[in-house]
Amino acid sequence: MAARYEDLGNGIYCIDTDLYRPQLAACYLVREGDAVAFVDTGTYHTVPLLMEVLADLGLSADNVRYVMPTHVHLDHAGGAGELMARCSNATLIVHPKGAPHMIDPSRLQAGATAVYGEAGFAKDYGKLVAISAERVVAASDGYVIDLNGRTLTFYDTPGHANHHGCIFDAQSRACFTGDTFGIAYREFVTAQGAWMFAPTTPVAFSPQEWHQSLDKLAALQPSAMLLTHYGRVTDVQGLLPKLRASIDALSALALEQLNAPKGRVETLKEQVFCLWLEEIGRRGVNLPEGDMRQLLEVDATLNAQGLDVWLHRLAKVKT
Repeated sequence: MAARYEDLGNGIYCIDTDLYRPQLAACYLVREGDAVAFVDTGTYHTVPLLMEVLADLGLSADNVRYVMPTHVHLDHAGGAGELMARCSNATLIVHPKGAPHMIDPSRLQAGATAVYGEAGFAKDYGKLVAISAERVVAASDGYVIDLNGRTLTFYDTPGHANHHGCIFDAQSRACFTGDTFGIAYREFVTAQGAWMFAPTTPVAFSPQEWHQSLDKLAALQPSAMLLTHYGRVTDVQGLLPKLRASIDALSALALEQLNAPKGRVETLKEQVFCLWLEEIGRRGVNLPEGDMRQLLEVDATLNAQGLDVWLHRLAKVKT
């Protein structure tokens, strides 16, 4: 299939990674002259689409200087190794806690295969390709990337994952947020704007750290947030309290199940669905409930699993 992508101006392109359905996951190309950086990569299957976009722009793999996954969850970094293999001039920029998994992705692949099965993993994610350690930079908070004179700054932003970083582009004043600024699928946009929720995916959900990360991003006074799920949002000040409210609501919902017996994940999943459907209902989304559940099925499952892991962690701290 042909690559689907959108020119956002300022040399930034939003590219559909073609994971599961259209406009579920994006990655971004940043161009400054003849130099290119990718922020997030999609999966192994996405990489040919990225090569197609480069060709459309009159560029090639040789023009790619940086590959920057915001974190190592597979919808964001699954294609990083294959992309680096094709782009011999590129350096990988990644959070220090994510760097070992990019150099040796065997644990990532084993964990994902255990969840999805070998056939499911191959269908949706392909495979993970190791990256030579000498081509990997473990970026600390405030690390500055020079893209042909254009300044991109890496910020440590835990909360969704402890290996998460966001990248701020000084030229456009836009911030590439991965999952730190939440999820806002386009199917749920109404006259009231985007509907947003916090992805509490396993295994390192941390509400307090997440709020601190949002403080850090807000202090940059960004013109826009460029979400992996999905696309550009510009009402940063309007959406910020909604994302904070989602973090708090999901945390409160989970804490009610802290001492619950086995079967907690299924209970949490249905409660997450009910919370989201109530919020969506207030926004006038014109979709049947069955369709909305189908669109949110994967996220509800992952959110419930992540909240369950968080509760286990809290229980261990108390003991």
